[in-house]
Amino acid sequence: MSDERRLRLAVTTSAETLERLREPLATRGIDARHLPAKGRSIPVSAEVAGDPIAPVDDLAAGFDVGFVYPTRLMEGGALDARLGIPWVNGRDSVVTSRNKAGVLATLHDAGIPVPRTTMISNPVDGETLSAALEPFSFPVVVKPNSATRGVGVAKAADLDSLFGVVDYLNLVHDYRATGDKSYLIQEYLPDATDYRVMVIDGEYAGAVERRLPPDALASGRWKHNVHRGAVARGVDLGPEARALAERTAQVLGIDWLGVDLLAVGGGKAESDGVEADDGAGDGTRDADGVRFLVNETNARPTVDTATKYEPDFYDRLAALIRRTAAGG
Repeated sequence: MSDERRLRLAVTTSAETLERLREPLATRGIDARHLPAKGRSIPVSAEVAGDPIAPVDDLAAGFDVGFVYPTRLMEGGALDARLGIPWVNGRDSVVTSRNKAGVLATLHDAGIPVPRTTMISNPVDGETLSAALEPFSFPVVVKPNSATRGVGVAKAADLDSLFGVVDYLNLVHDYRATGDKSYLIQEYLPDATDYRVMVIDGEYAGAVERRLPPDALASGRWKHNVHRGAVARGVDLGPEARALAERTAQVLGIDWLGVDLLAVGGGKAESDGVEADDGAGDGTRDADGVRFLVNETNARPTVDTATKYEPDFYDRLAALIRRTAAGG
């Protein structure tokens, strides 16, 4: 890296991702620094137009490029205007991925398999909700349209249970400051295996399987989010799953993306060097009969330990950051 200048990368999360990024990127000439986007003040104007704005330490220090646009869009708008830097994943990427229904509709229209899903935009009456349930069988999954980490996701075993969950959503949506007043009803796939696939600049970069511990499964728990207690182990997915994740990132136009796949039916989904035959149908079923569906995407994915990804993971990530900084 001696022939390339060091870059200063703005990272708006101070959690695991920043700590895991720092050392590998530093060895590749990129200094990852925390840029807080909440719990702070952000000077946005001076008393007289054209006068210098009061400096803030982290803004005055300067950054060359941002990693992912802040999840709080209002604060992000102010910081983005102050910094004037490009982002690996900018506002559009974050907004696109956050809208689960929009993502699933876009992918479905592109021929990418997704779970059966219906979006409900409040307010709706019981008759409308009951009609929306006709294509489904209980239990169903109910989830906020724009939350992450499994927040607010519930499983409803019957109509009364569903109405109870919806009653709570209605209370939240009645609050005028609530921006997103929609939620999803989705088919429940009880035996599906959950994978988070990382895609960098359009290419597969590794994957983890997210699985609950045996005692959690025995107690009836079913969510596979790591932030809800699931354990992530690195896996080597086969070509069908890799191609599906890459196609998802391509369709959405997002360079740094976590793609959540559900594997249904058949045997194991990890690669054993056996290719699917030409009769695999829609190209999402592998040689073991496993069918893959895209459940969600995340333009702000948590970075796991490097050993769970492809060996060139950080080389490719550093290249993407440098290309973004150069305006490419």
